[in-house]
Amino acid sequence: MSSARTSTLASLRGRIERIETHGDAHDLNKVALGHAAADAVLHGGLAVAAVHEVFAEGHQSAAATGFIAGLAGRVSPRRPLVWVRQDFSEIESGALSMSGLCELGLDPRLLVTVRAPDTDAALRTAADALACDALGVVVLEVWGQARQLDLVASRKLTLAAQASGVTALLLRMAVEPRPSTAETRWIVRAAHSPPSTPSMPAAPWSAWGAPMFDAQLVRNRHGPVGRWIMEWKCDECLFSEPAAYPQPLAATPARRPHQAQAFGQQRRAS
Repeated sequence: MSSARTSTLASLRGRIERIETHGDAHDLNKVALGHAAADAVLHGGLAVAAVHEVFAEGHQSAAATGFIAGLAGRVSPRRPLVWVRQDFSEIESGALSMSGLCELGLDPRLLVTVRAPDTDAALRTAADALACDALGVVVLEVWGQARQLDLVASRKLTLAAQASGVTALLLRMAVEPRPSTAETRWIVRAAHSPPSTPSMPAAPWSAWGAPMFDAQLVRNRHGPVGRWIMEWKCDECLFSEPAAYPQPLAATPARRPHQAQAFGQQRRAS
């Protein structure tokens, strides 16, 4: 092995080691999500120039798409966004709606969508996009199992994001998480959006309530994890804690069923 190749390998190992060590979370550039509890766990917000993963079951694809659109809007609202989709994603969940993204607060004029025929092409396109420091965010959306998205691919995406300062958001549908170098990993489901109250009537287009997500942070390289109900405020382009959200009741204790039942009735009455 030549000395030049040995030096290159040593340099790459050093960079990977720095990525995989926890380091100081406070040294990372962060963007606050707006949700106080989530931002506290993330030590100030979502790290930019890093890789973040969002996973969802197949029937939750719309919720996951909305959630990742919100993350992109928070990280870089005024810079171009490249959204790379595997063809199969469009077959399973349909095409991205520009009007829908606009209602979520994104500017469609800053969005470039790329349809890739397979996972290999999607990975190459995302890596090329991450090398362009004029972008703000690159979304890579892949449906189902993809052996190409392994730990090595994750390291390459992380190195590319760090080098350019562009944030990578990986949207994975209908697949179990695998080891990666991602800064955070989320599992997202749709949450109930309470309709407007009679005292505060809503416009017809918002009668269904604000977008609401059941967001579970299952990986955080620099701190604990958590699970929250997160409301997306389209006008302000930020996540927030819902003003009032019906929390599930605790299971009835086996030894005190009558007391627990009475407590549950009080909760429902309130």
